[in-house]
Amino acid sequence: MTSDPLLALRPWEAPEVTSWGRLPMNAVDRRSGALPLDGDWNFQLLPAPDAPVGGPWSTAYVPGVWTMQSIQGADDLPQYTNIRMPYAEFPPLSPVYRNPTGVYERTVDIPAEWTGRRIVLQVGAAESVLLVQVDGRPVGLSKDSHLAADFDLTPFVRPGERATVRLTVVKWSDASHIEDQDQWWHGGITRSVLLYATDPLYLADVTVRAAYSGELRVDCRVRDAGGALPAGWYVTGELDGRLLAQDAEFDRANVEDERVSDFLGEVRLHTTVADVRTWNAETPELYGLSVRLHRADATVADTSYHRIGFRDVEIVGRNLLVNGERVFIRGVNRHDFHPLTGRTVSYDDMRADLVLLKRFGFNAIRTAHYPNDPGLYDLADELGFYVVDEADIEAHDHAHEIADDPRYLNAFVDRVSRMVLRDKNHPSVIIWSLGNESDYGANHDAAAGWVRRHDPTRPIQYEGAAKLDWAATDDASDIACPMYAPLEDCVAHALSGEQTRPLVQCEYSHAMGNSNGTLADHWAAIESTPGLQGGFIWEFWDHGILQDVNDGRPVGRGGAGLYDNGVAAPGLRWAYGGDFGETIHDGAFIADGVVFPDRTPKPAMYEHREIAAPVRIECFRHEGIVLGNHQHFRGLDWLAGEWELSLADGDTLTAPARLPDLRPGETAVVPLPFEVPREGGEAWLTLRVTTSRDEAWAPRGTVVCLPQVRLREAAPVPASPENRSVEVDADGLLVHPLLTAAPTLSLWRAPTDNDELGGMALRWRTWGLDSLVRKTVSVREDDGRVTVVAEYAGTLGVVRHRQVLTPVEGGVRIDEEAELSAEFDDVARVGSVFETVAGLDLLEWFGQGPWESYPDRSAGAPVGHHSVPVDELFTPYLRPQESGGRHGVRRFTLSAPDATGLTVALDEPRQVSVTRYRAEDLTSVTHHDRLEPRAGCVVHLDAAHRGLGTASCGPDTFPSYLVAPGVHRWSWTLRTL
Repeated sequence: MTSDPLLALRPWEAPEVTSWGRLPMNAVDRRSGALPLDGDWNFQLLPAPDAPVGGPWSTAYVPGVWTMQSIQGADDLPQYTNIRMPYAEFPPLSPVYRNPTGVYERTVDIPAEWTGRRIVLQVGAAESVLLVQVDGRPVGLSKDSHLAADFDLTPFVRPGERATVRLTVVKWSDASHIEDQDQWWHGGITRSVLLYATDPLYLADVTVRAAYSGELRVDCRVRDAGGALPAGWYVTGELDGRLLAQDAEFDRANVEDERVSDFLGEVRLHTTVADVRTWNAETPELYGLSVRLHRADATVADTSYHRIGFRDVEIVGRNLLVNGERVFIRGVNRHDFHPLTGRTVSYDDMRADLVLLKRFGFNAIRTAHYPNDPGLYDLADELGFYVVDEADIEAHDHAHEIADDPRYLNAFVDRVSRMVLRDKNHPSVIIWSLGNESDYGANHDAAAGWVRRHDPTRPIQYEGAAKLDWAATDDASDIACPMYAPLEDCVAHALSGEQTRPLVQCEYSHAMGNSNGTLADHWAAIESTPGLQGGFIWEFWDHGILQDVNDGRPVGRGGAGLYDNGVAAPGLRWAYGGDFGETIHDGAFIADGVVFPDRTPKPAMYEHREIAAPVRIECFRHEGIVLGNHQHFRGLDWLAGEWELSLADGDTLTAPARLPDLRPGETAVVPLPFEVPREGGEAWLTLRVTTSRDEAWAPRGTVVCLPQVRLREAAPVPASPENRSVEVDADGLLVHPLLTAAPTLSLWRAPTDNDELGGMALRWRTWGLDSLVRKTVSVREDDGRVTVVAEYAGTLGVVRHRQVLTPVEGGVRIDEEAELSAEFDDVARVGSVFETVAGLDLLEWFGQGPWESYPDRSAGAPVGHHSVPVDELFTPYLRPQESGGRHGVRRFTLSAPDATGLTVALDEPRQVSVTRYRAEDLTSVTHHDRLEPRAGCVVHLDAAHRGLGTASCGPDTFPSYLVAPGVHRWSWTLRTL
């Protein structure tokens, strides 16, 4: 048995015990000058925390989770659950005989020059209980899988000598019941481990208050390892070369109030910066602050450096204000995630995350559902993001029981307070969150009380407190932050006269698979309704883990370069729940991000980019184009523009654009850059807006948005009938040399995740829409024109379909009509489907694009001339489903390299998809590695196509985007090139 006496207390089943021997959290960064202990550690995986350590040692990499590493003897793999705990034991218990416990051990050479100094071990994060030993002696323990734990090793080590450090990590514990987040379960040491040293006299904490007015207050706490503070110590500060004065009034008040201590020193530095450059997400201005602790002889004992921003956050009425301005929160929920390392992310990973988000118009992050890696907040300060910092509390499976359980009281307050103490000096953090999906109880109120006393400069939010009564003011949330609230309910609440606080949805628009429908509708309502201020899309990542199909294990750290554009290399796939042999799991619900696991943007990202456009075309008037600045703080000088005129019957013309000098909220009329021909087809004017100079998040020339306006509507172009016949087979199906399957009626799509989880797919299958049986009723020819009537029978009834095939110049016009009885009140689509011969590998079209779009997600796809290879049209959502559609297509051409092929002209803008897969191909497999692309193209032309919505978790699409019963008519012309 292990010699650690802490194990006899079974601390992994004692929620009252949150730590032992752990130092208080603070905002002093000790990474500079530290001794890193990352790398290979000796490792054993035990079946339970009280199992004996013995047998051969393997090697594990730190930081990293053992569930993602190929470690000999370690067979514990990732497991995904959303709400359910992965085991049956009730809080605070954990499995007795199957509780994987990792034992990490390595020797450390303590630098001889640290003699006489205070020596501290910092473990960046460990999931879920950490026990520390040095040379077999117990040092301490810590809980909270997402915050660092520091331990004073001075009594346990000797400078100049070698010490053996053992870190024991218990996977399941009482803490697991409040870390029940929607993510993969892992185990291990997920952030860096380091050893640092300080003078016995050291800065215990630094608290920065930098106001919009330019006033700066720096509160310092000083301690000495020997106990009593030595005489004569003092603190100085410097802000970008400006010396800070010690606040004599603060010192005098402390003496008068008898707040002076023999072992805790408190000092306040103070200054006011004239003409201060303030911080906000658009112009994130930062200053460098140095704080120095001096001994009586003026030598420096300790130093702390901070990058700070001057800004205010307040709530006035029902408005959340930053620097006095009501800002829109264009947010996303973000986990610490990587497809090769699980919970461990590098600084470069995080920077890439935030740069991508910035380029697509996001300005806010909710750290779902725990404090993220410390580097993320540095980057948010620098790049400009508003951060909702969320404590590591989610008791989803046992929320009601735990919210008022006094045994967990200390854990709630501990986790919230340590987050605040760590992150309080970051200007990017504008709101503290008490956690997620943990009901609401006394434990939340206790944590909120601590925060309000310690940091009155920021509001608090907690969805569980505010979801039942958005107008209440006596709970733990200063913000109404509902989750997936129907838009009509939000608007009604804002217009009710009862709203008392800002409404910012903590989660909305669930990005699972082909999703994020009605995003533009949401933002149209948000921007036009006082009281609504935005929200956070769920979520940033698809949490697919790169998996070797042959052995079923994660590929791990060596898998870089084995994926591209969202697609894994042959023999690999993106694993989701159940793919690692779990019996308790929640499937592909883990794949609900706006980017693929390799950070490739999904089409919904382009939708968001346009919705968040900083400069927009308000309207087109006879005197010119009205442009508006939709930012909160910034002018347009950082942007450049180019006009593009797309003519349906011609090419795309370009001209330079000079953006007007507009302050936020202002508009101006600019001259029309082109003389549009009086006659012809549609004409669309696009303003291609790019960065005019290098930004921290984008090089010069990066596209920021593509606002567009139609200058001329389409004119009907009649097709001239020809005196010849149309060839059909015995069933009245069109015979064409480039088609391998003739056009037939389609009412079915490969269900999206929203369709499946929202219940629509089940209803469609019950109706038999996935297996309609066609029966020819009549075939009649009249002067070369063929009229075909057919019936498509399912279990619900029969849909009558009529085709009229008319020979026209160069091809055939197909006029179609389908009649849906009232029972078919919500189908996936009504349209035609046909298949082509092989070799037609390029799609060119005039319509919306170039990326995927659908009826309720098309605002980000400008109308124009587009060209994409057929194999690149399909979007590889982790679970195969309907994808690759393009909305508003007017005409398209499918061609081979020798320029042969076919062209289709539609009677009006329609939904079109061209892929290598039939709907049944997509529904028959669970992963893309099982898909076999067809040689030809599968083409859908839809008279009506159902919106996407977000019904996998949240509201469905709006009624206006449903396919209604009744008569649907559409017409298209097929010609050979």
